[in-house]
Amino acid sequence: MAFFTSEYECKLDAKGRLVLPAKIKANLPEVSGNELVVMKGFDPNLVLYTMLEYKKIHNKFASLSDFDAAQRKLKRNFFRSVAPVELDSAGRFLIPKGWIDHAKLEKNVIVVGAGNTIEIWSPGLYDDYLIEDNDEYSDLAKKFLDE
Repeated sequence: MAFFTSEYECKLDAKGRLVLPAKIKANLPEVSGNELVVMKGFDPNLVLYTMLEYKKIHNKFASLSDFDAAQRKLKRNFFRSVAPVELDSAGRFLIPKGWIDHAKLEKNVIVVGAGNTIEIWSPGLYDDYLIEDNDEYSDLAKKFLDE
């Protein structure tokens, strides 16, 4: 299982390609090879999945009923927000234009290891989605992690 942590300041090139930080790339499972999946996040960001992690989510969405309007709508919106990408020999991948627009990415980006996924953020938006108050952080940890 892949395990990603920390945050990295990176740059998109003029063609919209991103080089994965070496520490992130080193944690990619060999079974994924050079194939990854990039998804428009629920926040204004992108989420990068290894193929193994993506297949878990894919199976959940693929199993939704085509006979239920709400499930069809969810399924449609999920699959339209996903794009397979491939790392080239330099460890770069091309981010589709619509995905760049969704996350409001420009030249500078923040790459964040988020456990089993990797998030890609515009630096101007990233701070808005962080917890700045230690008490709030502690309360949320207690709420969701305390048994």
